[in-house]
Amino acid sequence: MIIFVILVLVFVFFLAVGLIDGNRFEVVSQELTLPKLKKECRLVLISDVHNKVYGDKNMLFIKAVQNINPDFIVLAGDLVTSRAGEDMMPGIQLARELCREFPVYYGLGNHESKIKEQRDKFGDQFEMLKTDLDVENMQLLENKSVELAEYNIRITGLELSLEYFVHFKRTEMEEGYLERMVGTADDRMCNLLIAHNPDYFPEYARWGAQLVLSGHVHGGIMRLPLLGGVIAPSYRLFPKYDGGIYRENGAVMLLGRGMGSHTLPFRFFNPAQLYVVTLKPCRNGKP
Repeated sequence: MIIFVILVLVFVFFLAVGLIDGNRFEVVSQELTLPKLKKECRLVLISDVHNKVYGDKNMLFIKAVQNINPDFIVLAGDLVTSRAGEDMMPGIQLARELCREFPVYYGLGNHESKIKEQRDKFGDQFEMLKTDLDVENMQLLENKSVELAEYNIRITGLELSLEYFVHFKRTEMEEGYLERMVGTADDRMCNLLIAHNPDYFPEYARWGAQLVLSGHVHGGIMRLPLLGGVIAPSYRLFPKYDGGIYRENGAVMLLGRGMGSHTLPFRFFNPAQLYVVTLKPCRNGKP
């Protein structure tokens, strides 16, 4: 009987933590120094919203961004969820509201790619998404780049094929894949790459990205002391990249833990995170 009571209490505890952490977010500040950056700027990184709503009409989310007052916003994929008949309006309305005040650069995640590629299942949902987001200040980067001359930044949005999001394993990236998808990096500029899946950070670094902005892993759903994130969306345990800052061959990756979830609305010891990132130029060639 005692064991049963203990098990019930443990279950209730984890259920409460999962629900609480699944319905709150933190604002996390990062400062990075990048080569070839001409001028300091501030961005907000948002990933994996999955139509999540915080407060009436997402006003808690919107006010948090307004308080940061970024120079621009990066959406690193999965604004919506690939579920047949899913109401995409919460994600769309959030993006449209943010566009009223800030430039937004939106790279696709695997959920957008699914509704784009699997028309037999999702119909014209992707076309509806694009139409509803065809507004001022929104740049949807489907394997495209834009230049922010003021900062000497080139932002590239990489849309990875769905074969790079399979479950249980990491698909090896074929040689020259990134160049075929988005062309070569511009070595005169500070290259920011929006790449939803962080598993390929070494490949992004070799391509020439100075800063990679990723999502997808949701912080590992549950986080444990010393061990970090427990499980990736690919169902692999203890993913190498689960959230935060990583460095590789002179490149930096900021991996967002996401603002929402899908399938099950739980996050354990792992609240959502909204990142405010201050980018600073190198001084005298030194970071």
